[in-house]
Amino acid sequence: MTFLTGLLVFLHLVGAAIIVGTWIYTMKRPTVSPGQFHASLLSLVTGLLLVAIYEMGETDVNHAKVAVKLLVALGVAIAAFVGQRRTRRGETVSTGLAHAVGGLALINMAVATLW
Repeated sequence: MTFLTGLLVFLHLVGAAIIVGTWIYTMKRPTVSPGQFHASLLSLVTGLLLVAIYEMGETDVNHAKVAVKLLVALGVAIAAFVGQRRTRRGETVSTGLAHAVGGLALINMAVATLW
C-alpha cells in the first residue's frame, strides 16, 4: 500500500507540474493545450484515489481541505477542457481562460502545501 500511495502522489505531482509548466511556457501567447486537460484529469483522479486510500487507513482526512481542492481541481479541468476544445477547433483561446487553468492549478498547489 505504501508503494501505491507513493506512486499516486508522484503521478499527482506530475499532473500538476505539466499544467503549471505548460502555462508558464505559453505565458507570452496564452493558450491551452490538450496535454493540460489530460494532466488535469490525471491530477483529479489521482487526488480522489489518494483520498480514498487515506479514508480506508488510519489517517485522518481534512474534509474541508479535500472539498476546496476538489472544487478548484474541477475548475481547472473544466477550464482546460473548454480551452483545449477551442484550440483543436482553431479558435482563439482567451487570455483569461488560459491563465485560469494555470492560476487555479497553482492555487491548488498552494492549498495543498500551505493548509
